[in-house]
Formats: sequence, C-alpha cells, structure tokens
Amino acid sequence: MSNAHVPNNSASNAQTTFSSHQFIQLALDNQVLKFGEFVLKSGRISPYFFNAGLLATGEMLSLLARGYADALAEQMAATNNGTDEQELVIFGAAYKGIPFVAATAQALWNHHGINAKWGYNRKEAKTHGEGGNLVGADVNGKAVWVLDDVITAGTAMREVVEILEQAGASVAGIIVALDRKEKGQAEHSAIQELASTLEVPVRALIDIDDLISYLADDNSQYKDATQLAKMQHYRTQYGV
Repeated sequence: MSNAHVPNNSASNAQTTFSSHQFIQLALDNQVLKFGEFVLKSGRISPYFFNAGLLATGEMLSLLARGYADALAEQMAATNNGTDEQELVIFGAAYKGIPFVAATAQALWNHHGINAKWGYNRKEAKTHGEGGNLVGADVNGKAVWVLDDVITAGTAMREVVEILEQAGASVAGIIVALDRKEKGQAEHSAIQELASTLEVPVRALIDIDDLISYLADDNSQYKDATQLAKMQHYRTQYGV
C-alpha cells in the first residue's frame, strides 16, 4: 500500500497557465529560491540564490514545465502564422535540463496538443550500445529549442550549442527558468551575448525584476522591505 500523500484539492491541479507569482512563492516555500548573502563564482555577493536542483517535487516540476510549454506554444503560434506545419524539437542540457525537457514534452501535449520531439545530451559520450552523447530525438537537420535553468556565464550553453551543431542541428532558441539580468565581464548579460551571437531568441520564465515585484507586493507571503532594498541595490549595481 502506498504511503504517498494525495491532496484533495491541489492548487496546481487548477493551474491553467504559468504564473510567475505562484512559481516564485513555490520556489521560496521549497528553498529553491533563497534570499540572504551568497558568494557567486564571479566574487559578487548576491542577495538571492536560485537552485533548480531542488525542484524535486511533482508540483514544482509540473509548474516549471507548464511555464516552458506555454512559452514554446506562444513562440510556435507566432512563427507558424496560423499553420501547424512547423515541427517542434526540444532539448534538455544535462543534467538539470533532462527532467525539465521530459516534463515539458508532456506539458506541451497535455495542455497545448503539441507533440514535441525531445532529447538531451550526456556529459560523457557512451562508447557502447548506441554510443554517442545524444539521447532521444534525432536532431539532424532540425532547429532545436534548448531548455535550461539559469545562464550565468553562458559557457555550458555554448558547449550544448556546439554539440547540437556537430549533430547537424541548429538552435531555434533558448528558454531558461531565471534571467538574473546582470552584467558579465562587459556591459551585457550572458543571455544578451548569447542572443546576439547565435541570433536567436533567448527567453526566461522569470527574472530579477519579477523577484523585486514579488517582494514589494502587499499580497506576497514574503514581503520584506529590507530584502527588497538589497535586491534593488544589486539590480542598480550589476543590472543590464
């Protein structure tokens, strides 16, 4: 007999579209998003930290996948000009992107009727069996949307793009869960640099401005004037 808890009335069951406010609150409730002081690889002291590795419940993964699916469906509608001819191929960057892309493929089918093909990469190429470092959909000759959690320096994403290009694919666009909207080594963010270099859209489900709005919202469970001031200062100091 299963010991799993089955809620009688889950808020996520009633979810019709992705809500940034709900996602931020759920992330805070589950310590995926934390406010405080965190030292980044760049040496900056950030007033917040987002750990997508803790998106470890069905509710959180479902809401995240719904966000990716809604964004992809919107993109498809904008580029298809009312037709259903364009094929959608989505790709998860290992390792965190693997459950994201699988859940998103399900969300696309369940909520939008889009039967997307999906795949992901291995960190190390397999030398036996089917071999290689790609799993899932054949991406050769396809324009692929890549899903990831956060782009910091953009190094990992450039590696994924290179893997896809070696497999004969091109990148149609990139969607991340969070855009920090902060400068890298130059005046542009890593997302801006990627969008410019690859000449493709790079979208985010939420960004630092959404976090700031959440902290300022009277209806927010985590409204905090002190933390809000720290976030605003960080945005002014490092934002793009």
